Amino acid sequence: MRALRLSLLLAAAGALVILLRFGDVASFAGLAAILAGTVLSAPYAPPPDAPGRGWWTMLASGTAITIVAAALSLVAETAGGLLAVLGCVLVAIAVALGFPIRSESA
Repeated sequence: MRALRLSLLLAAAGALVILLRFGDVASFAGLAAILAGTVLSAPYAPPPDAPGRGWWTMLASGTAITIVAAALSLVAETAGGLLAVLGCVLVAIAVALGFPIRSESA
């Protein structure tokens, strides 16, 4: 569970960095953190037919939207920024829903 917590915190920190807009380099690092957190949390995602799968699907969707937003912001900064906000908010909600409160062994 510690690895899941750390990967979700990494994704949340990346989303926060992008939302606070510290600059282009920091936003790129935030995007990398979101992507790394999503990939590292994938082994802990519930199976497709299990209840509670929505948090990881939302995390993956938010990550994909944020990646598209980064590419779009090179062409249309306003549209890319709005899409980045949407993606980061989805990532933040998914982290809140998927963050384990207790370990499964307890």
